[in-house]
Amino acid sequence: MSDSQWTKQGGTFSHKNACKEFGLTEDEIIDAMKAGKLQYRQNYAHGNPYFRVLRKEVEAFAKELHGNKAVEEQEIKFKLKKINREINSLKRKLSCLEKQKVELLEIQKHIKA
Repeated sequence: MSDSQWTKQGGTFSHKNACKEFGLTEDEIIDAMKAGKLQYRQNYAHGNPYFRVLRKEVEAFAKELHGNKAVEEQEIKFKLKKINREINSLKRKLSCLEKQKVELLEIQKHIKA
């Protein structure tokens, strides 16, 4: 595989994120790396090692292990989880902003009075 896949944004991710996104176990990914089915590069984050793997290869590997339907279902679950996380984050931000608005309106009332 050419270096373009390694430098392309979104072309790689950590082996832990691959587990989450495609419903694979860490052992399955490491076994595939040892067998030469997945290319990987070792990186470090804050002194902790992790493996970067190619998204396309992990997707093909997951389809090989679990089939297309299971991978599609897992992809939908992952996207829904991501969307729900974002919705909850926005709800928290909205709640905080509404509290600030009420406080400012109270201050404004006291200034006018």
